[in-house]
Amino acid sequence: QGQLEESGGGLAHPGHSLKLSCAASGRSLNDYAMGWFRQAPGKEREFVAALSWDTTTTHYSDSVKGRFTASSDNAENMAYLQMNQIQPEDPAVYFCAASYYVGNYKYALSDPNEYANWGQGTQVTVSS
Repeated sequence: QGQLEESGGGLAHPGHSLKLSCAASGRSLNDYAMGWFRQAPGKEREFVAALSWDTTTTHYSDSVKGRFTASSDNAENMAYLQMNQIQPEDPAVYFCAASYYVGNYKYALSDPNEYANWGQGTQVTVSS
């Protein structure tokens, strides 16, 4: 029921890092799985990363595995996406999403239909 808002997007250079934040208001993120998705112009929304509600499971798309890290801080009611080794293929609007019901199976964590709560997105651009 709470609102999500992403921040931290901006301009990054290839090989550099960027950290996205997702702030929740109105409800604690505890017990919510957190997903990160991105959408580039003219392309479909793409799964990026997810963290299960109990933080025991993380899941990443092959394109970002080893470069991006999803995490959360329940005390601060925040979720994060650490983006390292930024590549020219990474520019997009990045969205965070929360699900109270999705389990820890990776196929479910990567499904945008499993997430009912979405932020409005933050733009990430890459410059070389």
